[in-house]
Amino acid sequence: MPLSFQIVDLTRVLDENTTLWPDTPPIDVVQGESIERDGSFTRRVALDEHSGTHFDAPSHFSRDGWNVSEVPAERLVCPLHVVDLSARAKVDPDTTLSTRDLAEHEERHGRIGDGCAVFLRTDWHGRVGGEGLRFPGFGVDAARLLAEERGVVGLGIDTLGIDPGWATDFPIHRDVTLPRGVWHVENLTRLSEVPPVGSWAVIGVPRIGGASGFPARVLALVPSHLEG
Repeated sequence: MPLSFQIVDLTRVLDENTTLWPDTPPIDVVQGESIERDGSFTRRVALDEHSGTHFDAPSHFSRDGWNVSEVPAERLVCPLHVVDLSARAKVDPDTTLSTRDLAEHEERHGRIGDGCAVFLRTDWHGRVGGEGLRFPGFGVDAARLLAEERGVVGLGIDTLGIDPGWATDFPIHRDVTLPRGVWHVENLTRLSEVPPVGSWAVIGVPRIGGASGFPARVLALVPSHLEG
């Protein structure tokens, strides 16, 4: 039976050229077995848990928060809202999502429901690292509204972090989302191909014991009637 939805891969390729957070050790790839010598191909990869398109577990900033292996699976597949901040982000790298922006989104597309994820489209996926730590993000008040009043399970963004680049004390990570069990996915791409509402997010993160985060394959399932 044909699929009734399009799969949009929101994941950036992860390799030695991936832009990392400043001072993060580089990704190290070592050849293991080779087809020519061993009849099979393997590599050994060493990387930081928060490399490339990745998942932030609550334990990243919350001592008592779930680690990656403890996040309930039902919180990793959820209805998705995509809020578009790209026009403002194009001219202001320091802009943040406000509660007013959320009100305008909900006026057009309906209330963000309990158990949803909200991904912020800035179109900075091609500029990540190109302007240092200047990039857009969620505003604290907007993140608090989503976490406390809307009951979202996760936030996502197409930059290096949920907090804007200038917020070096990570107020959203530290005080708003992760202590409440709200996960993040960061360094996404192709959010322009996902409609504002009606799709589902699937967060394919390996169940690594004790991990504060890990690279993830993030997919959006877009119903066929919403394509285009």
